Amino acid sequence: MCGTLSTIKAAHLVPTCPPCSWYTGALVCPGLILFVWLTAHCSHPQAKGFSQEGLDASRADLWASANTSLLQDFWCQPASLLSRDQLSALIRRMASQQVLLKAWQLSCLANLAARHGLQGDFLLHPPNLLLFYNLGQIREADCRAFTHRAAQGDTELLANLPDQRATLQHSALACLGVPHPRLSTSDLLLLGVLVCDMDASIILTSDPHVLQNLRRCPRLTPAQKAALNTLLASGRTMLGPPVSWNLEGLQALGPLATYISSSLWMQVQEAVGLDFFGSMVAACRAGRLSQRDTRRFVTSFLEAEAKAKSISSRPKRGTGQPCVQGNITAATLQDDLFLVHYDCSQLESCLGSRVLRANLDPLLQHPLPSECQRVIKAKLARIYPSGVPEEQLRLITSLIYLYSHLEISQWNITSRDTVMVLLASDVALENQTEAILQKFLDHKGNITSSLLVAIGGSRLCWMSPQQIQAIQPSEFRLAGALDVSSCPQSRKDVLYSKAREAFGNARTTAAYYHYIRPYLGGAPIEELQRLAQANVSLDIHTFTSLNPHVLQSLSVHNVTTLLGQNVGDLQKARSHPTISSWLRSLNRSALSELGLDMDPATPTGLVPSTTGTHSNPWASHRATTSGGPGNDAPTSGSPPAHLGYLPLAVALPSSLLWLLYQRTLGPGGDCSQGTCTMASEDSATLGRTENLATSRSLQGRSLPTPSSQHLELD
Repeated sequence: MCGTLSTIKAAHLVPTCPPCSWYTGALVCPGLILFVWLTAHCSHPQAKGFSQEGLDASRADLWASANTSLLQDFWCQPASLLSRDQLSALIRRMASQQVLLKAWQLSCLANLAARHGLQGDFLLHPPNLLLFYNLGQIREADCRAFTHRAAQGDTELLANLPDQRATLQHSALACLGVPHPRLSTSDLLLLGVLVCDMDASIILTSDPHVLQNLRRCPRLTPAQKAALNTLLASGRTMLGPPVSWNLEGLQALGPLATYISSSLWMQVQEAVGLDFFGSMVAACRAGRLSQRDTRRFVTSFLEAEAKAKSISSRPKRGTGQPCVQGNITAATLQDDLFLVHYDCSQLESCLGSRVLRANLDPLLQHPLPSECQRVIKAKLARIYPSGVPEEQLRLITSLIYLYSHLEISQWNITSRDTVMVLLASDVALENQTEAILQKFLDHKGNITSSLLVAIGGSRLCWMSPQQIQAIQPSEFRLAGALDVSSCPQSRKDVLYSKAREAFGNARTTAAYYHYIRPYLGGAPIEELQRLAQANVSLDIHTFTSLNPHVLQSLSVHNVTTLLGQNVGDLQKARSHPTISSWLRSLNRSALSELGLDMDPATPTGLVPSTTGTHSNPWASHRATTSGGPGNDAPTSGSPPAHLGYLPLAVALPSSLLWLLYQRTLGPGGDCSQGTCTMASEDSATLGRTENLATSRSLQGRSLPTPSSQHLELD
C-alpha cells in the first residue's frame, strides 16, 4: 500500500472528537447551540440587542461572524429567520472562509438565497452554491461571469440532481453561443471543471489546453480516457509526440498521467519512462498520490514493459521460474523501481519468508498489481497457517479485499485500533466488514461512537442487522450524523429503527428532525406524514434517499408539504431513479400541481425542440425582487413557497431553548412513541406568543398561529 503506517495512524487512529457531546445529560452540538441561540433571539421581540425585524443593526449577526466549524454545521431552519442583509452576510462569509458545505445544505441555502433575490451577488458567493441556483433567474448578460464562477465548484455535489447538472452543462455551452463548439483556450478557462461532464468528442475537437480542465476531473469515463490518449498521441499538446516526452512534461499532467495507455508508454523513451515511474511510486509511498490512481498507472506501465520484453524475444518468466534477478532484501524494497525489476513471478521466486515477515510494511507501500498482491497473500498463508497475527493485520489493509469470511474468522482482533485501520481503507468489501467487526465483537469489543466516526457511515451499510442492533443508543447519538445514503434499503430500515431508538426522546420536533434526517431513508410512511405536518421542509437530497416503495404511497399533497420551500427542487432531480419512478405514477394534473407539467419522460423537463436546438436557459432580464421582508423572491426553481411550509424554526422558537436548559430525557418530554410534548403548558404559551411576534415581523403576510399540534409529531 502507499503511505507509511505512521501516516495511517495519524489519519485514522487518533480519536476523532465527536460533533456532539452530552453535557449535564443533554445532547449538545455547536451547530445546534447556534441554532437554538439564533432562533430564540430572532423570534423574541424584547431580546436585548434584537428587534422584531431580526438582529439589531448595531449587533454583529451570529451566523455572519461564526467560525468555520460552526458554519460547516449550517442548518437552514434558523437561517430562514435571517433578514436579506443578514443572509447575504452569511453567504459572503462562507465564501471568504471557504466553508465546504454538503449537498443537502447547499440546496436549501440556494433556495433561501433565491427567496431574497441574492443570486445577482453570485460573484461574492461560494462557487459550490452557484451550482444549485436556478439558471433561469440569472441574467443572460451575466452568463459568462456566472459560468466561470460556478465552474470553480465541485460538480460531484450534484450527483443526486442529474437534471440540474445537465442544465448547467447545456447553459454553459449556450453561453458560448455555439451548439457544438470547438472549445478555444478562453472557452476552456471559462468552463473549468464543467468540461468533466461533457462528451468525449469535445476533448478531441477542443484546444489542447483542455488537459488543464481534465486535470480537475475526479475521474474519467472510458470514452474520455480513450479521447485523452488519442489527443496525447496526436502530438498536438504541449508535450509533443510521445517519443519526445520528458519528465517535466509528464509530471505536469498530474493525475492524467495515470490514464495513459500501455501503447503510448511503449513509445516513450525508456529512460524518461523509468524516471517518471520512480517519481510516481515515490509520491505514492509518501502519501501524495492515492494507491488506486498509482496502481492504475503501474498496471499500464508494466504492461508496456512486458510487451516490450516480449517483442525483444527475451525469455518469459513463467510461474515456477527460478530467481534470476537476485534475492529480495530490505535494501531492494527501498528502490522505487522495485516493481520494474521484479515482476510477479520473480516476486514469488525471489522473496523469502524471513524477509517478508520483517519487511511487510515497506513491501506493501509499493502499489502492487493485483497478481502480485495474491502472491503476497499466499506467502503469508504459508508463514501464518493459523491466521495472520494482529500486529501484522494493521499492515495488510491493501490486501483485505482478497480475504474470505472463513479466512478472517481465523484472525484475532482485540483492539479497536486494528478495526479502524482495517476498515478505514477503501478496499474492504461487504463480507470483510461484517467479518472483521464480528471478530472484534466476539472478543468482548463494542462499537463506540469514535469507531463509528472513524470507519464512516458507509461501513454501517455493510454491518449485519444484529451488529447494528448491538450499538448502544448513547454511542449512536454521540456519533452524530453519518452518511448512510448509499446503504441498501434493508440496512436503511434497520438504521432508521436504531436512530429512532437513539433520538426518539428528543424534547422537540426540531431537535428530533436535526438528528433523524440522515436516517429517513428507512422511515415508514407514517413518519414522513408526521414530519410533513411539522413543516420541516425536507431537502431534496434526503428526499431522493427515501424508500421508493414508501414514496409511491405518498400523495402529491404529502410531498409538497414535506418538501415545503424546497418543492421546486423536484425539477432539478426529476431524472433521479427514485423521483422519476414516483413522477411516472402521477397524472398530468398532479404534475401540473407540482409545476412539472412537461413530459416526465423528458430527462430535463425541457420542451423538446423541433429545430434541434434548445431554448436559451438564461433570463433575458433579472427578475424583479425587492428583497424586503414581506416580498421575497421566488424560491430557486420553484414558485413562492406557501407560508404553511415555512421551516420548523419559525414554529418552534421557544421550545428549542429546552435543549440547553433541560435534560433531554426528563419529566414532561417524550418522543418514544413518535410524539414530542412540551415540558409545561407555560412553554407552549410562550411559543405561541413568540410566534405571533414573528408573524407580525412578516409585514402583514399571514402565518398560521401554531397550536400544540405544531409542537408534536402526532
